[in-house]
Amino acid sequence: MIQKLLNTIQSLHWEEITTDRKKVLQPLMDFIQQKVTEGKEINLNFICTHNSRRSHLAQIWAQAAASYFTIPGVQCYSGGTETTALFPKIVETLDEQGFMIFSLAETNNPVYAVKYDDNTMPVIGFSKKYDSHFNPVSGFAAIMTCSQADDGCPFIPGAEKRIPITFEDPKLSDNTPAQTAVYAERSLQIATEMFYVFSKIRK
Repeated sequence: MIQKLLNTIQSLHWEEITTDRKKVLQPLMDFIQQKVTEGKEINLNFICTHNSRRSHLAQIWAQAAASYFTIPGVQCYSGGTETTALFPKIVETLDEQGFMIFSLAETNNPVYAVKYDDNTMPVIGFSKKYDSHFNPVSGFAAIMTCSQADDGCPFIPGAEKRIPITFEDPKLSDNTPAQTAVYAERSLQIATEMFYVFSKIRK
């Protein structure tokens, strides 16, 4: 794993998250554990309204956590109820926290390759709907990372399990002096919770 990213991971305190959040995360842990026990692939689709901020953070940190704890067969995806673009501050935040990020296509909906390890395939980051052909069509967990998507999307076709794990939107800090700190904090919160989840999986 990339050393700068390892430094960030080693600063996390995933055993210290609150009891209430541990309860929120338990259904995701149960889904992953069941798949591991059965020797099946684990497909996780993190869903938010615009697939621009929180869903990407969750997808990327979950994939890194699965690699860190060597949990086999994990593929993480993300999507929205509509297509927009991956917000540039997310790219900047992840880069600052140690991911290696390359631009693959500069369009209105840019495409990025996000690497957490020199010797693994990158996560491909761009905004898409949750039912995009890029994402799995069945047998996946739909993890709802924002309350708007959770409320507005009562049915996710093909989802084996639907799991609400919502996070406060860092967008609230846009165009304020606190923006960089808020995005960093939200990213690290999501990282901490994803690392807690995968730390509890028994192989």
